[in-house]
Amino acid sequence: MTSTRPGPDWLADAVLYQIYPQTFADSDGDGIGDFNGITAHLDHLAWLGVDTVWLNPCFASPFRDAGYDISDYLAPAPRYGTSQDLVALVEAARAKGIRILLDLVAGHTSDRHPWFLASADDPADHRYVWCEEPFEGFVASPGRRPGYYLPNFFDCQPALNFGYARARSDQPWRQPVDAEGPRANRAALREIMQHWLSLGLAGFRVDMASTLVKDDPGYVETAKLWNELRDWLDRTHPGAALFAEWGDPAVAVGAGFHADFFLQFGGATRGLPLRSLLNNNAGTVEEFWQQGPCYFDAEGNGSPQVFLDAWRDAAALTDGSGHIALPTANHDFSRLSTGPRGREQLAPVFAFQLTWPTLPAIYYGDEIGMRYLPDLPDTEGSVLGPHYNRAGSRTPMQWDATPGAGFSTAPAERRYLPLDPDPHRPDVATQRSDPGSLLNLVRRLIALRRAHPGLGAHGGVEVLHAGYPLVHRRSGRYLVAVNPRREPAELPLPDIKPGRPLEARGVEHSDGLLRTEGFSYGIFEL
Repeated sequence: MTSTRPGPDWLADAVLYQIYPQTFADSDGDGIGDFNGITAHLDHLAWLGVDTVWLNPCFASPFRDAGYDISDYLAPAPRYGTSQDLVALVEAARAKGIRILLDLVAGHTSDRHPWFLASADDPADHRYVWCEEPFEGFVASPGRRPGYYLPNFFDCQPALNFGYARARSDQPWRQPVDAEGPRANRAALREIMQHWLSLGLAGFRVDMASTLVKDDPGYVETAKLWNELRDWLDRTHPGAALFAEWGDPAVAVGAGFHADFFLQFGGATRGLPLRSLLNNNAGTVEEFWQQGPCYFDAEGNGSPQVFLDAWRDAAALTDGSGHIALPTANHDFSRLSTGPRGREQLAPVFAFQLTWPTLPAIYYGDEIGMRYLPDLPDTEGSVLGPHYNRAGSRTPMQWDATPGAGFSTAPAERRYLPLDPDPHRPDVATQRSDPGSLLNLVRRLIALRRAHPGLGAHGGVEVLHAGYPLVHRRSGRYLVAVNPRREPAELPLPDIKPGRPLEARGVEHSDGLLRTEGFSYGIFEL
């Protein structure tokens, strides 16, 4: 049964922050970030106004896909620290009003996980999907077991067997969802979640959440699986939350998740709503992507309409039952500052994101305008295609203007990824001391959102102009305008009286006319 409860109260207007643990803060000088490094920088997150942190996978792993290939779900990777270090991070964060979510890789393991090693030697083990004869997409067994296994992403990530929604006589390996192997895996998911929730974690972001049950038209059986887990979670851990990596919020919420993100993939248009806002084809680009110019672009040739339509449809279907999250970027997608879109162009993006009726998710470093770095080496499986290297969005956090950027004392050759070589690269310390910086603007916008709930996730919105500028009215009380192009733009607003500016730069509203300079934003109380 689908839950119609939106979840814990804290989730209703959470401000999320995604941390890539490899490159956030290195406390021991080995060149790789760790739990203690995150703990040491919690003050930054609390000062910024963040209340929910999502960590990319930090479990034991051979790291052939940056930790999304897990070899032990109940133990942290030693390079990040111990379970005690993680618990200390969770407790220190809680003391500052911050909840920690872990990344749950539910659909596959590493090919070095003990489960898979055992399955590769035992034809009676059905923890994974095996077939006896060669079949497209399957990989030869590495063990004594004859046959082939199904990978879920890379070959080193064998798909856990949650069953098939449809049987086929010519594919006898397709087990039903209630077979022994799928039942064992559903039980294991619950055990893993229980372990970490009992240590104080606030929930999970679930990787590739739509992929568990195979050949599942309409995700019927997948939704049953997640709703079963959601019902258990509501009974046993009502304060915890489940976020999906699905990219189709209406479907994910209907499948039992508390929230889902607009992503660079997912849904009928394969991620076009988010890409139509932010993808300028200068960072991570899939070969099959077809889109025109994005809206947040200096040339001003884009449109927000694709996003607005998708959000409106999703909002109608999730109202009262779940949440939609809108990220600035993520570990698999270009940063805001990519290619020709520089730091000076980012203020309108944040003014839009932090006043739109979604849960905002800030990718680490975007709050200072860290840039996507092209042409980096393939690092732990970061390259997905000729124009898709995820490493460019995963570089070390820039804390200060020292040679190591405050990230690590390790020499350059030992760092997980190179630092931005630009001598003028942004950093937290410099921007924190500058009231006019992007960092201080993001902080003020978060504070404004909290001080004025009508600007939050669940107040009403009325779009007055879907162009340049993009103008909308929130909760009948606030006027928000952003102009992300280089050229000024004007909009007649004869029926709206000028309001009190709450946060504005380059926007003036008087005499029935809204005037916006290039790269400007304005939030007014009417």
